[in-house]
Amino acid sequence: MTQEHITYRFARREDIPTILGFIRELAAYEHLEQEVVATPELLEEWLFEKEKAEVLLAELDGTAVGSALFFHNFSTFLGRAGIYLEDLYVQPAFRGRGIGKGLLTQLARLTVERGCGRLEWSCLDWNQPSIDFYLSLGAQPMTGWTTYRLTGETLTALAESKNTSNGRTQI
Repeated sequence: MTQEHITYRFARREDIPTILGFIRELAAYEHLEQEVVATPELLEEWLFEKEKAEVLLAELDGTAVGSALFFHNFSTFLGRAGIYLEDLYVQPAFRGRGIGKGLLTQLARLTVERGCGRLEWSCLDWNQPSIDFYLSLGAQPMTGWTTYRLTGETLTALAESKNTSNGRTQI
């Protein structure tokens, strides 16, 4: 039996089609295909020009089979940055080989190396295989917190609303 060689590296511009493919595959798994509006151009802009997020790729014998897309957030309580894992994805045919754990291990190392205070992510309530995986690593679910989100027309409406305070509205 041959030994599989798994490596981890930061994504480069030429990886955009692979990253977008993983995003679409993850969306299909989560039954959220209709939510994906990302394009190669948007990923180019936000990942590589504006550098607002980063991607680690897991490669098996030189072929990308998984990814972790993440960005920095900030904890006022800790007084320092953290890393927020937006997407962790391993293609189904390659699950169970330690690749997801490897990606999280790489992110944990990066979190520590960068002096960040924590590594966080969200998981869908129905995704029991992922929940079991995260618990097996020692991750703790945050109880008492609910995620809120503004997008699309609701976000635009709030942004365009008049400020009801007497303060200035310009940033």
